[in-house]
Amino acid sequence: MSKKITRDNLFKPTRSESKSATTDNAARNILDTETSRREAKTARLKEARLAKEAADREKSLAEPTAKVAKVKKRTKPE
Repeated sequence: MSKKITRDNLFKPTRSESKSATTDNAARNILDTETSRREAKTARLKEARLAKEAADREKSLAEPTAKVAKVKKRTKPE
């Protein structure tokens, strides 16, 4: 029986692309993918944080502030 044909063994690398170059390209692709996912997540979380802070700020401005009662000092009876 012959080997099962897969995308990895169907085409042989060209002469200019050695095993180390193939490995390097694969590693760079993985790192680029991880970097883009991380940056997208960071941007999404930053946007959510800024929206929450804006909502909290509006809420605090809309609520009336509590007045602090003044305490009168008692004088000692003579």
